[in-house]
Amino acid sequence: MTTIRLEGLRKVFGSETAVENTNLEFESGKFVVFLGPSGCGKTTTLNMIAGFETPTEGQVRFDGRSVTDLPPHARNVAMVFQSALLYPHLTALANIQMSLRHAGLSADETKARISSATQFLKVDHLLAKKPSALSGGERQRVALAKAIVRQPSVFLMDEPFSALDAALRNSLRAELVHLQKTLGVTTVFVTHDQIEAMTMGDVIVVMNKGRVEQVGSPDQIYSRPNTRFVAGFIGSPAMNFVEGVLGEGAGALQLQAKNSCVALPERLRDRAGERGTTHWLGVRPQHMRISDGAAAPSIPGEVWAVERHGKENVVIVQTVDGGTMRVLTAPDATISVGEKVALTFDPERAYLFSHEYPES
Repeated sequence: MTTIRLEGLRKVFGSETAVENTNLEFESGKFVVFLGPSGCGKTTTLNMIAGFETPTEGQVRFDGRSVTDLPPHARNVAMVFQSALLYPHLTALANIQMSLRHAGLSADETKARISSATQFLKVDHLLAKKPSALSGGERQRVALAKAIVRQPSVFLMDEPFSALDAALRNSLRAELVHLQKTLGVTTVFVTHDQIEAMTMGDVIVVMNKGRVEQVGSPDQIYSRPNTRFVAGFIGSPAMNFVEGVLGEGAGALQLQAKNSCVALPERLRDRAGERGTTHWLGVRPQHMRISDGAAAPSIPGEVWAVERHGKENVVIVQTVDGGTMRVLTAPDATISVGEKVALTFDPERAYLFSHEYPES
């Protein structure tokens, strides 16, 4: 098992900075997920760990030893990509054997490693088939077996499930987590899918515009987001936001939005910045309620659409401030498009963010 440390890592392509001043350390045996939108720098960071990209500045260290100048094959890492990189003219067995071609193993050790990996991943019955005869999920399992037999110190995975259908992704997610915990190999996994990140990672690194926004466990990232970007990126449906100017009224903290004024809970006072500055109130859809407007604080609006998901409804409301908010309701709740409503929220579950945080 290997500890990975990134020190002042920076990567510039021409005039564009892809990764800026990244300092991270991951304990050995952890499942680390880099999460963020396309172009945020997560794959570039992964490629610098793998040795496919050379940092403009900074160091990559494995167990304290710099591997920054080592080529990929000298780092003892195994990479799994979005598309299973298998030779189309070779059988699954021959593809897996290619990983051990220069390992200097005896025939018996090679056979034992392949047998162990293919049985674990349940592809031992597919070894005589070529990639064209395999399904997408089977090809990815073979690609994983090809990585496992090398017994690397680090697994690196770049969106390996994004080309698969939803049901297969769900199945392979569980299999991969079980595999990683069984082998105990430090794993770095890149994805733009927050569900993958939340369900698989021990540690999540949220990136935006080349910078690390927040690092933490899934619970920390979800329950205690540091920035508005993180709060809005994690969670489905996404967190609702109300933009307004922070102020005081009747001895209470307030957010003056475009056409409404929302009283803020006292617990947010320490989070609040200078009065008169723009802030964002954030509330997750499950912590909002639809009322008749008698309760305070409330935000007036009109029902724009209702999405029925079976176990719950997502009610989409256009507010008087011109924004859109989503509220989760019970599946048997009676509410109609065009209905005038007021939205209330649980004060204990509200967040407040300064406008200075990145927005997208």
